[in-house]
Amino acid sequence: MGQNVFVGNKVVIGDNCKIQNNVSVYDNVTLEEEVFCGPSMVFTNVYNPRSSIERKDEYRDTLVKRGATLGANCTIICGVTVGEFAFVGAGALINKDVPAYALVVGVPARQIGWMSEFGEQLSLPCEGEGEAICAHTGDRYVLNGNTLTRQGEKS
Repeated sequence: MGQNVFVGNKVVIGDNCKIQNNVSVYDNVTLEEEVFCGPSMVFTNVYNPRSSIERKDEYRDTLVKRGATLGANCTIICGVTVGEFAFVGAGALINKDVPAYALVVGVPARQIGWMSEFGEQLSLPCEGEGEAICAHTGDRYVLNGNTLTRQGEKS
């Protein structure tokens, strides 16, 4: 954990996570193993906060699945799931679920591609049919519709 990190009481942090400087992990956030939280990225836990109204009973659960990367200064709106090995670009605003292996950027975030487990962009369309091989690991990825799966090492 970096400097100036806050972790709430109702938080789960998996093994081998990296939480960089100035990140607050508020109640009802779950980080599975090997999640990367970039510097100054933000989680929320109340969808419609007001200073004068207590809404602790309205916290929404946020799940960041294994191996996901949350870039510097991105914002994760409560109630979403970020899929396994997804990659959220710096400064992005996540307000809906992110598929496994998806590369998302922008405000609000939109998918622009796919990432390997190694963290390299794959040459595939955002949806349709196709295959790609990670140049670093040899792992084969198969796109079927809008779902990408890792099929293991190339043969």
